Amino acid sequence: MTNLYLFIPFIFIIASTFIAIKAVKRGISKKRAVIAQIASVAFAMVLCIATPIVSNAANAASSSSSSSSASSSDSSDAKASAFGWGLIAAAVVTGLSGIGGGIAVASAAPAAIAATSEDPKAFGKALIFVVLGEGIAIYGLLISIMIFNKIDQLGV
Repeated sequence: MTNLYLFIPFIFIIASTFIAIKAVKRGISKKRAVIAQIASVAFAMVLCIATPIVSNAANAASSSSSSSSASSSDSSDAKASAFGWGLIAAAVVTGLSGIGGGIAVASAAPAAIAATSEDPKAFGKALIFVVLGEGIAIYGLLISIMIFNKIDQLGV
């Protein structure tokens, strides 16, 4: 059952992508299909975050172990929780910086192409703005690597 939780995000993302593509082919607006896909992925994220929290709370309420084993269990639970939140933080940083870089390049690249077509000497100046947009994604990747290093120092 635990391994099934690993596949829930993939199943929701793949299913919502196919549903969005079919909906656009049937005539539903692209904006509405994308909003529905984002909502589906957000639901999967909430489900994947909430299920272990609820399960852990239920296990803590039903356990009747001694205080010495509970204290060692609490420290390992704290490390595991920090590890999980660290992975979520790294994923969010990488994802949001990738989306931001994509938005920046999506608006800068057509302008750079238009400027280059009017004046070929403007290529170097225009390329700088496209590269600055990609820098956003690289900074996010560097931050996620720093988060992974900090997680590794926890020793989980």
